[in-house]
This record gives sequence, structure tokens and C-alpha cells, in this order.
Amino acid sequence: MACEISVLLPTRGRTGALTRSVLSLVNRAVKTDCLEILFGIDEDDPVAKNHLETELLPMLDQRNIEYSVVEFQPLGYTNLHQYANELSSHAQGKWLFMWNDDAIMDSASWDRQIIKHNGEFKVLSVHTHKDHPYSIFPIVPREWYEQIEAFSYHGMVDAFVSQIGYVLNIFERIPVHVTHDRADITGNNKDDTYMARRFHEGNPNSPDDFHHIDHIAIRGQCLEKLASYMAANNIDTSFWEGVMAKTQDPWVQLRLNDTNKQMFQFNLKDFVK
Repeated sequence: MACEISVLLPTRGRTGALTRSVLSLVNRAVKTDCLEILFGIDEDDPVAKNHLETELLPMLDQRNIEYSVVEFQPLGYTNLHQYANELSSHAQGKWLFMWNDDAIMDSASWDRQIIKHNGEFKVLSVHTHKDHPYSIFPIVPREWYEQIEAFSYHGMVDAFVSQIGYVLNIFERIPVHVTHDRADITGNNKDDTYMARRFHEGNPNSPDDFHHIDHIAIRGQCLEKLASYMAANNIDTSFWEGVMAKTQDPWVQLRLNDTNKQMFQFNLKDFVK
């Protein structure tokens, strides 16, 4: 069977958590032969490399699951998008699924819930983080990567993908549930990898910040490319046209999805010149 879903999985310094994460995907999928898992590891991380080579990859071999391992010079959490972009360039699937080594798939038949959207141009979102309105583990069609030549252009990959998804009105939550087994959520995995995380958000004057004018401009360029692709393929762009005309609130669906009030601001100027 042709590959349907490519799981993008950067990992660093983790063994047990990584195995639990991967097995949760594999054991709860209906068709493992439609999956491939792409691991991204740092060259200076012998822990992850040894664990893959001696334990996890042989286990995947026994189950005939496709995988690839891509080594990186260490890029750090703030450059998560660079891992996602490089792994996407090696992916074969119709869908690119950004995953974490501390995430656990809770839903059986999760792969079917993605595959049923084959042929659609959507940003798919699982239920997690008390139903955070973002797609915390973003799932995008291969055409997304092909059109903008990236999975994301910022390390806040979930925010980048989700905001564009909402502004194009292609964001859709699917009946798949995931536990993010992260220290600040569950108390687990408070390790060196977790403690080393850094974020570029909260200081829009910084050139690395998600809301810096240059990154806003990049998202605007991506929106235009994706909207052009949609129009060329007879996918409705009326919502986006309304945003551009300043007659449509781009965040209307995001607000509806923010059932637990986890977002603090929605700013039209981020996308409209």
C-alpha cells in the first residue's frame, strides 16, 4: 500500500518516552503499512541514536513499518520548524503529521480519521491540551509543503500552521485524542530536553519573535501562495477574500474552538496589510 501518513518526529535524549510514543501510534493504527515514521536526531545525541539502533528500529523492522532517520547538527527547540521542514522533504505520505516524543496516541483507528480526508486541502487537528484551539500536533496535506516549500517558517509550528488554517477557513478538528505527556501538563518527562526549551514569543520587537513584523509578512506570503493554490483547484476562497477586504473576522472559528479560553488575543493586522 502506498504511504498515506508521514509522521515527523524530532527527538532528543529520550528513550522510554520515545518508545511509548511510537508504540502508541503503531498499536492504535488500523493499517500500519500506510504509515512511515521519520525520526530527526541530533549528531551529538548518542542516547537517542543508540536507543533507535538497538531497540526501537529493530522493533519497527519486525512489524514491517517504514521509517527513516535523518541526522541534524543541533538546532534546538526554537528551530523546531527546521526539523519539520527537512523531515518533510524526505516524506512520501499524502499527509504530514507533526508529532512529539512525549505525545501518546489515545484513539484507536486514528489513521482512518486522517485518511478519510484524502483529496481535501485541510489543516487537521486532534483533541489535546484541554482542546487548545490550535492544532498542537499539526496535520497538513503534502500540497501545503509543496506550495510554500516548508512545513513552517517559525519554531512555533503549531501557531504558524493553525493561524494560517483559520485565516483560510480550512481548519478542521477530527475525532482523535492525544495526551501530551509533558511536564507542565501531566508532571511527566521533566528532563533535560524539557528544561532546555526556549520560545520566541512575547517580544514583537525581537526579529525572532512570532509576532515580529518580518514573520507576519512571511505568513502573509504563505497565505497568498496557499490561497492561489486553492483558487486554482476550485477550493472555496471566499473567507480569505473577505479577510483581505476587511469584511471577515479571520478568528471567528478560532474563538468558537477556544472553549476553555486559552487564547488571549486575535489581531487582524497580523494578516491584512
